[in-house]
Formats: sequence, structure tokens, C-alpha cells
Amino acid sequence: MVLEAWDAFIDEVAAVDLDRPSRLSGWRAHEIAVHLGCWDDHTALADLIASARSGGIGTPPEVDAVNARVTAAHRNASRDEVLAALRRNRDATARYLKEEPVELDTAPTVSVVGRLPLLSVVLGQAYELAVHGLDLVSCGSEPPPPSVLQSGLAALADVTGALAASCDIAGGVTLATPDGGWGFAADGDGWTVHRAPSGWMSGPAVEASAPLLLEAASGRINPVPAAATRRLKVHDVAGLLLLAPIVQKVPGIPGGPILQLAARTMGGAGGMLGRLFRRG
Repeated sequence: MVLEAWDAFIDEVAAVDLDRPSRLSGWRAHEIAVHLGCWDDHTALADLIASARSGGIGTPPEVDAVNARVTAAHRNASRDEVLAALRRNRDATARYLKEEPVELDTAPTVSVVGRLPLLSVVLGQAYELAVHGLDLVSCGSEPPPPSVLQSGLAALADVTGALAASCDIAGGVTLATPDGGWGFAADGDGWTVHRAPSGWMSGPAVEASAPLLLEAASGRINPVPAAATRRLKVHDVAGLLLLAPIVQKVPGIPGGPILQLAARTMGGAGGMLGRLFRRG
């Protein structure tokens, strides 16, 4: 799933004008691509592997500061240099999946959302690549393939499940689309991730098209209007709110806006839950 997401994203970058502004304030297609590349001064995957080998010690990186540094340092990189940097990151991921011992997969590493198993962070690339592939549509590219969007949802389910288990939460959620989706079930002992066939939902679920789910989870859109027009549906809001402590522990997690929507649905914009989860 991860390598397919890389290939699709690189194809998107190769097809767009890198100077085109994107829907991300202050970022062109160039900045979107640059910050996902592997550069001499930015080797994110190697750093994650080193962290896992050392027992997952350290402080999570300040993602905004890192992105600002990398995009500024390579602002004038040529198209060929940008594409080469993306291929280096893709190839580094392929080497990890092929060559590193399987024991490293479950070793904790320090990611931008805290300590997670290394393989979950690697799979998380599929989520980031799917979301940024959707960002590139505003630069004139075609949307990512449906399989890549599904891989992004799988990564979102896995990382959220890992965070739920780390918070000792017994619960889960299904991310449902017309083409099927992904869900997780977690408790204090761990979590499992499962594929959800089309039309299947049990317990807490968020239902929408795959692009809408990813854009709501990433904060690209406000999910409230989508819920008001029924383009996004929340099922078993009370069950979904069992995951609320994750937002308190990791305020910037992917999927946080959906949990905030659930809180507003349950508590109202003026209620206690609405105040707790209102974005300030």
C-alpha cells in the first residue's frame, strides 16, 4: 500500500506545474513535494529507524518548524531535484520493508504524534501521501487513485488504533465509504485493523466518500457543513466519543476534527463537550 501511494504521488508531481499555488496557504506544489522528499539535511525515515533501534527515546519533532526549514532550504530546487528527492524517500521505504528485521516493525519510534510502532509510522506515509495527493488537485493534477485513498484510510485507522491502545481505551471506529473502508478495535493490550466491505458497519462509524473522509480527518475541510448536508454521517456518536481522550493527549492527530464533530453532535456547540473540543 505504501509503495503504491508513493508511485501515485510521484506521478502526480511529475504531471503538474510546481510553481502553481495550492490550497495550502503559502505553499505551491513545489513545497508540497519538497517536504516529502529525502534530502541531505532531511532524512525522516532514517531518523525514525534510528529512534526505533534506540528504544524510541527522544522528543517528537515540531512538524511545522521542520517543514518550514526544509521548504526554505530547497525553495529553488529544480523539478529534477524534487522528483529525485521523492524517489529517494520511496526507495528508502522499499529498502526498509525488504531488508530490516521484522522485530523492528513493532519497536516504538518517536513520531510527530508520539511513540508508535515503526511499521505504523511507515504505513502512515500512505495517509500523508493520499492527503497531499488531494492537495495537488488544486494545482491541476488528477486525484489519487481510489486504491491509494483506501490505503490512506487504512493508515488512519491503524495510527488511531495505536493511539487508542496507548491511552488504554477500549473502543473502535469504522471509516466507511461506498467502496468499503477500514476500521480498528483497540483496548489496553493492543489493537487490530480490519477491512470493512461496502455497506458494512457495526458500532461507531464515520461514513462519507474516501476523499471527504481524508479531507475531514486532516482538517482540510470543516466536517460540520458536510455533516449538516448528510455528505458525512456519524453513527453511534457515544461510542465514537470513547476515543475523545486521544485528542486531549495528542491535539494535532489525524482524525481529530472528526472527533470534535462527534463532540459537538453530542454536546451541542454551547455544551460542555462542545467547549472542550472547540478549535481555538
